[in-house]
Amino acid sequence: MPDVVTMAKGIGNGFPMGAVVTTADIAASFSRGVHFTTFGGNPVACAVASSVLDAIGEDGTQQTSLEVGTYLMKELAKLRDKYDIIGDVRGKGLQIGVEMVQDKASREPLSPEGVGEIFEDIKDMGVLIGKGGLYGQTFRIKPPMCITMEDADFFLAVFNRAVHKYTETR
Repeated sequence: MPDVVTMAKGIGNGFPMGAVVTTADIAASFSRGVHFTTFGGNPVACAVASSVLDAIGEDGTQQTSLEVGTYLMKELAKLRDKYDIIGDVRGKGLQIGVEMVQDKASREPLSPEGVGEIFEDIKDMGVLIGKGGLYGQTFRIKPPMCITMEDADFFLAVFNRAVHKYTETR
């Protein structure tokens, strides 16, 4: 259990909002000094965030995130085993990283051109993902919490096709 968690963006579902969640002891220590925020305590932002949290609970999106995220991790692990250029699959829930490498033996990052080619192919097939990692070699898969299994299967098919296409041209 962490002592402090900071969050933003998603808590307001697009409405500007941030939050700090902490233990009672740490929260009590905040009264000892002066703390400043530009828009701290905005009642509209707080109402929006409260409504978003209510909707997440009512819609069961945390459970969906767990189930679909676990499914994606398992299926991406199968692709890792299938393709020599997928070095690692890691993450939790719906925040997943897929590390692209030249080959599993060397673990050398896939070239920026190679990552870019796969990335663009995925985009052209209708899926938006991100890139990151020290060398820009890791695909960031961060779908919205409302993702369905059908959406996950579509992504997996697109990702598989793009990686397959890339490996066939090498």
